[in-house]
Amino acid sequence: MYRDNPKIIIEDVSASLASFAAYIQMEDLLEKLKLLNYDSEFVQNLKMKNISRHYFMVPTNPGEQFYMFTSLAAWLIRKSGKKFNPPQESDDPNSTISEIMEFLKQIDIRIEFPPNKLKQGVGEHAVFVLDNLADHAIKFLKFKWQKVQIPPDETIIEPEIEEDDAELILEKVEEEMMAEFDDEEDDVIHVDDITKLYKEASSNSQRPDKILESTVDTEEWKLELERVLPQLKITISADSRDWREHLVQMKTLHATMGKDLSGTKSQLEKLNADIGRALDNINTKEIHLNRQLDPQLQELRVLQEELSKVKEEYRDISGGVTERTRVLNKLTEELEQVKKEMDERGSSMTDGTPLINIKKTISKMKSEISEMSIRIGVLEYSLMCSRVRDRAQLQEDMNSTTSTVSV
Repeated sequence: MYRDNPKIIIEDVSASLASFAAYIQMEDLLEKLKLLNYDSEFVQNLKMKNISRHYFMVPTNPGEQFYMFTSLAAWLIRKSGKKFNPPQESDDPNSTISEIMEFLKQIDIRIEFPPNKLKQGVGEHAVFVLDNLADHAIKFLKFKWQKVQIPPDETIIEPEIEEDDAELILEKVEEEMMAEFDDEEDDVIHVDDITKLYKEASSNSQRPDKILESTVDTEEWKLELERVLPQLKITISADSRDWREHLVQMKTLHATMGKDLSGTKSQLEKLNADIGRALDNINTKEIHLNRQLDPQLQELRVLQEELSKVKEEYRDISGGVTERTRVLNKLTEELEQVKKEMDERGSSMTDGTPLINIKKTISKMKSEISEMSIRIGVLEYSLMCSRVRDRAQLQEDMNSTTSTVSV
């Protein structure tokens, strides 16, 4: 969305958020391009492809991105009211960048980076240039937000619902059924109604002067009674909190328990008798076994005491054995060391290898001495020859000197 102020202001460039500020600025740039009819005027008319929201931040194809950068910058400059020829792929990148930088200086945009940063067409510097060009184009076009117009609410006319004949017939049937049900309830005589009628009759009745005699025929009375007997229904609402209900329930449960107990009581008594007899037999056998095993138990106790004493003695003796075992191991190690030394000495005494080596060394030394003697003889001979030669030379020199002096 276009805004006059930047979304994020970063005072410290070295902060961790500074690397993401360019991505947010790129998203703002895309929104500003949409406000400038970028889809129709740039993409469709110039036959360019749509750019993503991070197109100028992620390097993919440097040549294509640089061409898109210069084309978009040229289009934004033209939207700002200045003539700017669309760049071609064969144009010199330096000249194109210099023209864009010149326009930025004209609109008082401060540039703090060298122009060669724009040669790749991606990065925060390219986004910075395009964002400022888009801001200037929006200001040049005097873009303003329009107020949202909310359409008035339309009155919805609800259609009238016509009554169906089937619904009318169903309602009539329900009314008739309810009327019949009310008539049946009127025919039923309740206990409360009987009590009320009895009170009214007793209050309205007067004490007769003489004994009343019935004039109704007995047969007719019985027939009338048989006719109205099905209608004499008494409804009593059962209340779970009534103590009478609880009493009846208790009596029922008590009778059920008594009936069940009569059958199980004999079985429980029989089981109790069997268990008692089994316990008596067990006690009797236990007493009998204790009497029979009493000598063995006494002997077992004595043996256990002796075993405990033996264990204590063994514990004491085992301590001495451990110490002696340690001494024995030490002596064994010393013995092994002595045996090893004796074996080495015996092998050295019986082995003739050193003597053979000595003989070989002596013979070698003799041969070397003979060689040295020969060399000494040769050297002495050479020395004697040189002395003789020097003496002869000296004699010749002396003779020549004497002859020269005599002459």
